[in-house]
Amino acid sequence: MEDIMKGKVKFFNVSKRFGFIAGDDGKEYFVHQMGLKEGVRINEDDTVVFDTEDGDRGPKAVNVALDDGSSSDSGADEAAPAESEDEAGSEEEAESEDSADESEEESKDE
Repeated sequence: MEDIMKGKVKFFNVSKRFGFIAGDDGKEYFVHQMGLKEGVRINEDDTVVFDTEDGDRGPKAVNVALDDGSSSDSGADEAAPAESEDEAGSEEEAESEDSADESEEESKDE
């Protein structure tokens, strides 16, 4: 059974979707965006918790989440879901407008 590790994000390139975490055990862990828990965004110097797996080129971090004790970025992370909800609302409005346009077109055809 694997223990949950703690560490600090040493580097994370958003465009390349990978980075490295310096574990509290002194080892360095590769992390890919696919290894982040859903909705989690990490940045350099974030404190994180994670599970470990043996990767192709060494140890890798999986199930990565921000550490509850990390307060420096907690406000920014809480704001992210609100942005997503706003975007979802815009998409729903756009779909409603499309439906209305289709209804008008159907009326014209009749």
